[in-house]
Amino acid sequence: MDASVAPDVISRPVPPRLAHLVSSISFYRERGVGLTAFRHAAPLALPLLVNLGTPFRIALGRQPDSADAQPSFVAGLFPGPVQIESDGRATCVQIDFTPLGAYRFYGGAVPDLTARMVDLGDVLGRDGRSLSEMVAEAGGWQRRFEIVEDFVLRRAVHEPSPAIAAALNMLWRSAGTARIGEIAIDIGWSRKHLARRFQNEIGVAPKTLAQMLRFHRACSLARSNGADGWAAIAVDAGYADQAHLTRDFRVFSGETPTAWASRLEGTDPRLTREAGG
Repeated sequence: MDASVAPDVISRPVPPRLAHLVSSISFYRERGVGLTAFRHAAPLALPLLVNLGTPFRIALGRQPDSADAQPSFVAGLFPGPVQIESDGRATCVQIDFTPLGAYRFYGGAVPDLTARMVDLGDVLGRDGRSLSEMVAEAGGWQRRFEIVEDFVLRRAVHEPSPAIAAALNMLWRSAGTARIGEIAIDIGWSRKHLARRFQNEIGVAPKTLAQMLRFHRACSLARSNGADGWAAIAVDAGYADQAHLTRDFRVFSGETPTAWASRLEGTDPRLTREAGG
């Protein structure tokens, strides 16, 4: 991408007061050149995006078209590729929630966001519409960041179940390799009860999140140790074999591992998220 038309991408360090809620805060502004067939593979963050320019066109698991224009919106977890296009005039402020942070912010609405993008006003009502207006009217990006951060902190009043927080932590620390049955035993629940409660608070079943985490682990290993080959990456990421890894890549990225790697070689590094591409 020509540096003269590269988008402005500003990542704001997450302040300590929001560290238990969000994984990243950013501002993005295009200067004439948009995104074409850009994708995120099974993102682990749940975005809240305040649109200030032309809406992105975003679709889950397929190529977007004009009907997929997304203004200010929120979204849940999606175990598949998210494809994004823009016309070169997109501008936004985005907060990426962690799974537990999303529950603290949205409460019981989290499952309703899974595999969906929903208008900010439809989820948060008048407050959501007011947020968009305040951010648009604010002078300077520093002030816009502060408005969004204050808004998030005020509304993050829901406490996740300690057992679900513990189960999520076990999955996360193991990069998806911890056995769901053993996690259930450890927290004193049946596997069925854990699956139901986990989906109610995180938005996907624990098995699905474990698969997403293993996929992201494989992506990270490929970035740092690609020379080792996909068979070695599959073993290190906890897959039964390379064929298993390939199946998950098709599900979560819509590509084979080699096609995924080839695509990322041509991606602007400022637009490549740390996990999953």
